[in-house]
Amino acid sequence: MAISEKQIEEGFIKKLVDMKYVYRDDIHDRKSMEDNFRDKFESLNKVHLTGSEFNRLLQEITTSDVYASAKRLRERNTFMREDGTPLQYMLVNIKDWCKNEYEVVNQLRINTRNSCQRYDVIILVNGLPLVQVELKKNDIVPHRAMQQIVDYKNDAGNGYENSLLCFMQMFIVSNQNSTYYFANNNPEFFNFNADESYLPVYQWTSRSQKKITDLNEFAEAFLPKCKLGEMINRYMVLVASERKILIMRPYQIYAVEAIVKCIDENRGNGFIWHTTGSGKTLTSFKAATLLKDNPDVDKCLFVVDRKDLDKQTREEFNKFQDGCVEENTNTDALVRRLLSEDYSNKIIVTTIQKLGIALDPKNKRNYQKQLYPIKNKRIIFIFDECHRSQFGENHKAIKEFFVNSQLFGFTGTPIFEANAVYTQVSGEEARYTTTEDIFEKQLHSYTITNAIDDKNVLRFHVDYYKLENVQKRNETSRKQAVVEAILDKHQQVTNSRMFNAIFATNSIDDALQYYALFESLQKEREKIDGSYIPLNVACVFSPPANGSKDIKQIQEDLPQERIDNEENPEIKKSALKKIIKEYNKQYDTNHKIEEFDAYYQDVQQRIKNQKYSNKDYPHKNKIDIVIVVDMLLTGFDSKYLNTLYVDKNLKYHGLVQAFSRTNRILNATKPYGNILDFRGQTESVDAAIALFSGEKQSDARKIWLVEPFENIVQKYKKSVEFLRDFMNERELPFKASEIQNLRGGAQKSDFVNRFKDVQRYKIQLDQYSNIDDAQKEIVESLLSENELQAFRGAYLEIARQLKAEREQKPELVPPEITDLDFEFVLFASALIDYDYIMTLIGQYVKKSAKIKLTKEQLVSLIRSSANLMDDRDDIIAYIDSLDGVNGMTEQEVRDGYEHFRNEKKASELKRISEKYSLNLDDVQKFVDDVVNRKIFDGDKLSELLESLDLGWKARVNMETELAIDLAPLLRKMVPGQDISGLSAYEKRN
Repeated sequence: MAISEKQIEEGFIKKLVDMKYVYRDDIHDRKSMEDNFRDKFESLNKVHLTGSEFNRLLQEITTSDVYASAKRLRERNTFMREDGTPLQYMLVNIKDWCKNEYEVVNQLRINTRNSCQRYDVIILVNGLPLVQVELKKNDIVPHRAMQQIVDYKNDAGNGYENSLLCFMQMFIVSNQNSTYYFANNNPEFFNFNADESYLPVYQWTSRSQKKITDLNEFAEAFLPKCKLGEMINRYMVLVASERKILIMRPYQIYAVEAIVKCIDENRGNGFIWHTTGSGKTLTSFKAATLLKDNPDVDKCLFVVDRKDLDKQTREEFNKFQDGCVEENTNTDALVRRLLSEDYSNKIIVTTIQKLGIALDPKNKRNYQKQLYPIKNKRIIFIFDECHRSQFGENHKAIKEFFVNSQLFGFTGTPIFEANAVYTQVSGEEARYTTTEDIFEKQLHSYTITNAIDDKNVLRFHVDYYKLENVQKRNETSRKQAVVEAILDKHQQVTNSRMFNAIFATNSIDDALQYYALFESLQKEREKIDGSYIPLNVACVFSPPANGSKDIKQIQEDLPQERIDNEENPEIKKSALKKIIKEYNKQYDTNHKIEEFDAYYQDVQQRIKNQKYSNKDYPHKNKIDIVIVVDMLLTGFDSKYLNTLYVDKNLKYHGLVQAFSRTNRILNATKPYGNILDFRGQTESVDAAIALFSGEKQSDARKIWLVEPFENIVQKYKKSVEFLRDFMNERELPFKASEIQNLRGGAQKSDFVNRFKDVQRYKIQLDQYSNIDDAQKEIVESLLSENELQAFRGAYLEIARQLKAEREQKPELVPPEITDLDFEFVLFASALIDYDYIMTLIGQYVKKSAKIKLTKEQLVSLIRSSANLMDDRDDIIAYIDSLDGVNGMTEQEVRDGYEHFRNEKKASELKRISEKYSLNLDDVQKFVDDVVNRKIFDGDKLSELLESLDLGWKARVNMETELAIDLAPLLRKMVPGQDISGLSAYEKRN
C-alpha cells in the first residue's frame, strides 16, 4: 500500500522533532508566524517594539527582491525607532548560527488578494521561514514538486513577495525516496521550465560520493540544526553583480573543508582533483573568503596561468563579492599589494608569470628584496589548473622564499606518472612534474566519472570515423573527405544546428587547408542545391609573436601554434589577416591582427550566442564550426556547443580537456557530447578513461561513453510498442489523427508521457552520426518520419490544451494533469523557425521545382515544431489565404504575413471591444500598455470599464471575462514572455 503524502509529512516532522527542532502546531497563518517572529526578534536584540514599530519593521524588511532579503539576513541592520534613536539589529544570530532557535511548521497558509497557497513543511530559524520542504507521494517524480514551487512563486500576489516568506533561502523537495535541494532566487534565475533549462538542483552525497536520497537519511546528514545553519551561512554564495544566490554542491563543500582543515592543522600542501565543468572557481573562491576571515593567515594568493585567466578569475571573484579582488596591472602592483596590510589586499589574484618575476633574484627591479618583510608571513597559495609544465621552478622559488607558506592546487586532469612523459612538438621527449610531486597529497577528488554519474556533465558519444578508400590516397583527398563527412553529418549531430562545434586540427597549415576546403566545397553544394544553407565556419589560431609579450604569454599553453609560427611566419600572418578580413565581412566587424585578443574574444562570444534563437539573433551572426589548433580546447565553456570534430592527435589530459568542451549539461535536446574522430584514436580514449576515472575504473567505459546504437534502438522500439499498445487498448487505430479521440485527462496524460519517451529516444538516435543505411531503415520501419511528425503535432496540441487547463482552472484539474511534465523543448528545432517557414511558404507559393512540398506537408511541419506554437494558427491561416496565389518573392511572403497578422489582431480587438461595448481606442491603449510593461494591471482594467457604470459584482465578473478574452491575443503579442498578473484573472474564472 502506497504511503500518502500526509503520512510522509508527519514522519518527516517527527524526524525533525527527534533532531531537537521545536514543532509549532500553533503556527498556520501569516499572523501567527509574524507574532512568533516578533518574539524571537525582540529576544535576540533585547528590545521591545511598540505595535506600530513592529508593523513598520515588517514593511521595511518585506520585499520581492530575494537577493536583498538574503543580504539583509546576513548583516547587521539599522531601524529608526519612534523616539528617533537608531536600533542596530540582527534578524538571526549571524555570529553563531547554532544559537538560533530552530522550529518546524506545516500546512502554513498565506492568503493574499490573488492567491491562497498552502506550504507543506517550513523550517523557521529565529522565527524566519528560511527552508521550505515540498513533499510528494513516492509514485510522483520530485520534479513536479519543483514545478509547483516555481508556479507558486510566479503566481500573482504570492506570499514570497509580500510576507516573511521573502526570506526563504532554499527549497527541499522529496517523494521520500528521492530528495533534492536548491537555492531560492529572483525570477530571472528561478524558472524551472524555460526551454527545460532546469533550476540547478542537487542531491546530497557522502564524502565518498554515495548519494543520500532517502528523506530520513537526508535529514540526518543535511538538517542537523548546526549543519543547516552552516549551509546557509557558509555554503551559500551571494553573487553581487547578478543579484543571484548560489548554493554549493556536496563535493565543493567537502573540498573547502579539506583545505581549511589542512591549514588549521598546518599539514603541508595538497591538491583538489575536481573535473572540468564542476565549478572549481566557486570552490576556490569560497576557500579563499573563509581564509580571509582567518586571523592566522596573512595573505591568500589565487594564482592563474595567463593574463586572460587572471582577468576572467578576478571578474568571477568580484561577481561573487563586489570589489573583493583588485586588478594587478603589473608586477609592481602585485608587490605593493603583497606588502600592504589593508584588509582589502588579503586576497590577491595574480598570474604565475608575475609571481615568478617578483621572486626572481636576477630581476633588475630586485622585487625579491622588497618582499623580505613578508618572507616569514603565513601565506596561502591556491593554484588554478596546477599541472602547468613551467610550474616546477616557480614552486621551488615560492617554497624557498616564503618559508611559512602552504600551497594548494585545483586541477580537472592531474598529472600522474602515466601522463607525465610526452613528446614535444619538436619531436623531443619531455616530462611534466606530477601533481603529487608538487602538492604532496590529494585532499579531495570529484572525477569526470563522478560528474557523469551525477548528471553534472554529459557522457560522450565517440564515433571513430572511417573514410572509405581514402586512407591510401594523398593527404589533400583525405582532408576533402573529412570536410565532406562533416558537411554531411553536421546537421544531424548538432540537432539541426541547435548546437555548434569545434574542429580540432593538428597544425596551423592543416587549419588553413581545412578552412579553404570548407569554403570551396560549400560553394559547390550551393550550386547543386539552391536550398542549401551554408555553415558559418570561422578559424582561430595565434599569430606569430614577433616580440609581442602578450602573444608569447598566450602561446605558453599553445605548443603546436608556437612551433608552427616559427616556420614561414609571414605566410602564417598573411593567412590569418585574410581570415580576419573575411570574418569582418561576414559579421560586420572591424578586427585587426594587431589587436588579436579582441578578435579571439569575439569568436568566443559568437560561439556562445548560439543560445539565442535565429529569430532573436539571426543565423548569419552565429558560428557553426570554429577551426582551431590549440585554442579553445581547454578552459572554454558553452552549453550550446555539443560537437568536437577531431583530426588531431590527442592523449590523456589533453584528450579529456578537448572532449570536455562538448559535455556541459543543457536539456533533453543535448543527450551527450558528440566526438567525431577522424584518426581512429580508440586506444588513446581507452587510456584516458582508465587514467582519469578515479576509483570507478571497472565501470568507467559504461559511465563515460553512451550506449551502443543497438541498445537505444531497442529502447526506442519498446517506447513505440508501448504507445501502439496504448492506442490498441482504447480501440483506436495507431494514427496521430486519432489522438483527439482520447477521452478525459487520464488518457491524454498517458499519451503525453508515452510519446515523450518516443521523442526522447528518437533525438538520441538522430545524433548517432556513423550508422549505415540498414540501421537507418530499422529506425524508419518502427515509425516513419511522416508518422513521427504527425504524432509530434498531436502531442503539442494535447500538451497545449492540458497546460492551459492546468493554468486556468487548477482546482478542477485531476491529479494526473497536475503532475504532468510538459517537455516542449523536445519538440523544438533550431532549423524549423520563423525564417525557415517563410522561405518554405515562398517556395510553396512559387511551386518551386527545387523543393516538392505539398500544403499538407508544410502544415504538418509547422504543427510538429514547438518553436512555432504561439504563431502556428496564424501561419496556417495565412497559408490557407494564399490558395490560388502563384508566385511571390520571399520578402512579399514576409510582408504579407505581417499584414495578415496585424489585420487579424485588429479584427480580434474590434470584436472584443464591441462585445463589451468599449471604445476601440481605449482598448488599444490598454493593450499597448500591457505589451510594453509586461504587466496586466488590475487597476487599469477597472479604469477601462468605468464608462460602463457597472455595479461592483458585475464589474468584477466582466473584468475576469475580458481578461480571459484578451489573454490569447496578449500572449501572441509577447511570445515566450510572461505578463505579470494575467494568470491571476484567468485562474479566478
